[in-house]
Amino acid sequence: MKLFIASLLFVSAGFAQSPVPCIPAPAPAPVAQVNPGGRGPAGGSGAGRGAGRGAGRGPAQQSAADAAEVAKLMDLPAWGTNLATGDYSVGPAYPTAPELATRSGVPQGKVIEFVMDSTGSKFYPGTNGAIQRHVCVYVPAGYVAGTELPVIVAADAYGMRYNLPTILDNMIYDQRLPAMAAVMIDNGGAERSLEYDTVSSKNVEFIEAEVLPRAEKEANMKLSKNPDARMSFGGSSGGAAALTMAWFRPDLYHRILSYSGTFVNLRNGPEAPLGAYEYIEHLFPNSEKKPFRLWIQVSENDNGSKTPSEGRRNWVTANSRLAKILKDKGYPYQFVFSKGAGHTQRKVINNTLPQALEYVWLDYTPQR
Repeated sequence: MKLFIASLLFVSAGFAQSPVPCIPAPAPAPVAQVNPGGRGPAGGSGAGRGAGRGAGRGPAQQSAADAAEVAKLMDLPAWGTNLATGDYSVGPAYPTAPELATRSGVPQGKVIEFVMDSTGSKFYPGTNGAIQRHVCVYVPAGYVAGTELPVIVAADAYGMRYNLPTILDNMIYDQRLPAMAAVMIDNGGAERSLEYDTVSSKNVEFIEAEVLPRAEKEANMKLSKNPDARMSFGGSSGGAAALTMAWFRPDLYHRILSYSGTFVNLRNGPEAPLGAYEYIEHLFPNSEKKPFRLWIQVSENDNGSKTPSEGRRNWVTANSRLAKILKDKGYPYQFVFSKGAGHTQRKVINNTLPQALEYVWLDYTPQR
């Protein structure tokens, strides 16, 4: 068992770290699964930990009610060019969106990369030694120094993995998005789950106090403080982090985009006994509506997709139930269920990201 857990931690660390995130990272290796009803390894993330089989036991059986709940997702209306709020399905074909290709005649923004050493960090100095964290900053073409820019803040340096600079070049040029910056922040490696799965304000405070000021300095730009001009973005545990950033600092973030969000009981504590599943069980249901606009996605074969929902480790039911709460509360949101796809699968993101961005920014009005 110890060897099994150690192997999971090794895979987690390998998935979490990328030495130069401005270069697209390779796809993560397949991850073994563990018992959905128990605790995953302390360093686990949303990339497969805690989703399936326990040592020496067969997989827990999904109830007929759970199976019926998931089956309904297959009949959701097709998600295409529709920008209306609601629940949709997409796939199983996933052609790459044309916005990911460089177009002749479209001005290109620039990407600046820098490295942050954790030694001087007040938030994440490194549990087991210093962390080298790469940050990539996209600045749109034609930016006038001193003017404020809307911004996308991405976990796991996500945008660089999925051609976000090129997407922004094309969509800004076509006036489907406002001119905006993107700050794509690498995770803390072995501390990724600590940063992303912890339901608290710590990660967003770290980004606000240490990362964004450095990004402004390195890129010689100014980022807007208007929460309507800020979007948090991530996948898996990074998707949970994107929601957590906005939840604890709605004065800074109103727009949220998540792929295969780890809204499950993965890392709990006194303030969040059910981890990020608290958003479904208590936080959203028991709170007044916040000024959020959200786009969330989950895949048919996502983590824990065949496991009982009562274990709170099934990504599919967690995301679909979050979508139902958003609907009941009257949030502007889109929920997209991806047929025949897996956890944070590249083909899904390459197919859907441009239109997801368009939905999240649809009601944005620049301040005068």
